[in-house]
Amino acid sequence: MRKAIVKRKTKETDISVKLNIDGSGKAKINTGIGILDHMLELFAFHGLFDLEIQAKGDLKVDIHHTNEDIGIVLGEAFKKALGDKKGIKRVGSATWPMEDVIASVTVDICGRSFFRGIITPAQPKAEKGYYLSHANHFFEALANRIGMNLCIDLKSSNIDLHTNLEPVFKALGKALDQATQIDPRRKGIPSTKGVID
Repeated sequence: MRKAIVKRKTKETDISVKLNIDGSGKAKINTGIGILDHMLELFAFHGLFDLEIQAKGDLKVDIHHTNEDIGIVLGEAFKKALGDKKGIKRVGSATWPMEDVIASVTVDICGRSFFRGIITPAQPKAEKGYYLSHANHFFEALANRIGMNLCIDLKSSNIDLHTNLEPVFKALGKALDQATQIDPRRKGIPSTKGVID
């Protein structure tokens, strides 16, 4: 079973993540950041990951530390649950529409982190103190900890942050589900190097 429990406690945050990659999309998430809770529930549902996240952070200071650390711990959970990555498909991509927004997400679990973030001329407005820059920081922390190439393309003229982020998180769930699935034809590590760090 590809499962992991990861806990991380610092002077700024206390976070625990429980992940089952081969789940059914059940989520129980409480980060203290409402919009992030909702987006992670969508991510888990459409990725068919069972995901529990409990987070306490210094939200009285700002969102930054909690938001970033959740990305770090979730990434660590995926990395731990995937183990040596033997047999995984490694690459996944998905495109998701919502109203006038189209999000395309491509991932490669290759051991080398790279993140190309969300850029949109629409300049979405913050939602309860959560900005597009916070989402980008979360995705960067996630990609860095997994060791994943993560590219997000967003076509949007919509200024509503929720409408922009929802298809991104759904597409990320779908793309990561594809990448983490076992290919029955693959007998070893999906790299000509023979290893994915």
